[in-house]
Amino acid sequence: MSPPFHASDRAGPIASRSGKIAARAFGIAGFRREAAPASSACSARGFCSDFGEMGTLHLGVNIDHIATLRQARYATMPDSKNAEPDPIAAASICERAGAHGITAHLRADRRHIQDRDMERLRANIMTKLNFEMGNTPEILDAAIRIRPDEVCLVPEKRAEVTTEGGLDAIASRRDLLNTIERLHANGIRVSLFIDPDEKQIDCATGLKVEMIELHTGKLANAFTEKVEAQELDRLCQCARHAHDSKLQVNAGHGINYRNIALIHRIPHLTELNIGHAIVSRAIFVGWENAVREMLARMENYNG
Repeated sequence: MSPPFHASDRAGPIASRSGKIAARAFGIAGFRREAAPASSACSARGFCSDFGEMGTLHLGVNIDHIATLRQARYATMPDSKNAEPDPIAAASICERAGAHGITAHLRADRRHIQDRDMERLRANIMTKLNFEMGNTPEILDAAIRIRPDEVCLVPEKRAEVTTEGGLDAIASRRDLLNTIERLHANGIRVSLFIDPDEKQIDCATGLKVEMIELHTGKLANAFTEKVEAQELDRLCQCARHAHDSKLQVNAGHGINYRNIALIHRIPHLTELNIGHAIVSRAIFVGWENAVREMLARMENYNG
């Protein structure tokens, strides 16, 4: 276990909050508002130039499993006055801790995040909303209605516990093209969650998406040093290839407080999307501290 983390160890960027939900989240946790950072160019939704500094590895916190915990008790009545924990309150605390964005996956079976969660996230978060989704007409319509800043298209199987691998963009190219065109027409940036495979990257380039997210699950779950080295080499090669293809390179799946050191060796990364490890760590150190600890481990990235 890592040494205790103190609030003074890292002062994350704190955006101005005006919503009642954010205020309630801070009040419940006993947080005290700190002085706002020095003024910088910000958009209407609160995106600040501080988040766009070159060389900074950004963190998107996936809050799906906050909703998983709520659904364990309140699956049939998620709008109950007693339903907790609240994913939107969790998202507000993530932002306070310094996270650069919030990620949530609206699944077809609604096993955790609900439509209302996505609507409330869009209305209340101050950084950016990354909407993960399977490529289905119903969820596409929901994404266009909610208007997230970004959509990450992922594979989705009803039987899986969590996403098991990358999207086969080559096999799904025709269907993906229509979806990507609709998302772009509505001003939404698009990412494809793919395995580290140069052919998949070339397909992503042809589909004119802005980003890819490299699936890091095989690296995270490698049982031998040989497999770990092989997977790391694949990720490094594909990150270089995607960067050379003018794609933004993100990464996610299975990243935790230990293997983050390996992720630092992958070049050209812009953002990591991490959920389960932070939720798990929060049980022991609290939600805000768990986010701050991950941000601390992401510092000094030289990719």
